[in-house]
Amino acid sequence: MLTLIVPGLIWTRQALADLTYDLPLLAFATLLGRGRLLHRPPQGTAATLAEVAGLNAPLPVAALRRLALRQPSAPHDDGDWLCLDPVRLRLTERTMIVDDPRGLNLTAKEAAALAVSLAPTLAELGELEVVSPQAWNLRLAAGAPATAAFAALPDAIGRAATALPLDSAYAPWRHAISEAQMLLHGHPVNQAREATGQPLVNSLWPWGGGRLPEFDDSAGASAHAALWSNDPVAQGIARLLRIESGALPTRFAGTGGRRTLAIHDALEHPARFGDALAWRDELARFEADWLAPALEALRGGRLDALRLLAPGDLAAVELRISRHDTWKFWRKPGALTALGPP
Repeated sequence: MLTLIVPGLIWTRQALADLTYDLPLLAFATLLGRGRLLHRPPQGTAATLAEVAGLNAPLPVAALRRLALRQPSAPHDDGDWLCLDPVRLRLTERTMIVDDPRGLNLTAKEAAALAVSLAPTLAELGELEVVSPQAWNLRLAAGAPATAAFAALPDAIGRAATALPLDSAYAPWRHAISEAQMLLHGHPVNQAREATGQPLVNSLWPWGGGRLPEFDDSAGASAHAALWSNDPVAQGIARLLRIESGALPTRFAGTGGRRTLAIHDALEHPARFGDALAWRDELARFEADWLAPALEALRGGRLDALRLLAPGDLAAVELRISRHDTWKFWRKPGALTALGPP
């Protein structure tokens, strides 16, 4: 069985009609027509991943991605961790927009220099660790202030930046982030980046706190034997569950008889930024490289079932189709507009 999580697939029904009316999505239409489509309440990608992996939400993102990305020589640490990622807040006419951190393209040398300068500002809150140039973690100090109300960075990308919680419990965080912003403003790394036309790091984004959960062997094996994803959080989950993990293949070529979970996130970025042309291109590739081969594998008996989960802010859907469903030729092809909220 293949469980496929596909963020960025859900638009309004009218938008889906306008975006896909001339795309030859024959495999997708067949799967929609012969499978069983269930509309679910709106749900984010992380919550969907937690549900499928059998973990509690919200996920302790910082601890999970550290598990996936930390160097082999780095000591294992079961403490409380918080993501404290470098970001660019871009000023528009009316508000500050959170740019995609991947657009920063920070080098390891730049990240290390920034982190060394910022460490004293954050020392009372915790110890800063650069897990990767774009992923920074803070090991929270004993008695560190609350973190639960921080907004998840993936949900904020491309949108107006929300203020840090105004509750008095979060005052130390507001002070520290403000001090960090002032330090970043004149930092030599940013001065050098500005001189070469690169985006500047002008803030830090706290989110995804928590402690790495324990894996309970007594509860039985994981529901999946393999997990494919380019996301370090998902790779951390695979390590936690002690299942095989790897990057998402460019094309579906079978699961090797294993129950496999895959996260195909190429549609998420263009959907979030409203880039309709890029989204159409990615959808066409998703059809050719994943859905058409999966449908062929179902028909050929090399795949017994497909479960497609599409999380989204407007709505979420689940499509289930078994090998036997593919031969129900009397069912008409489905329309992609069915994916939109009713």
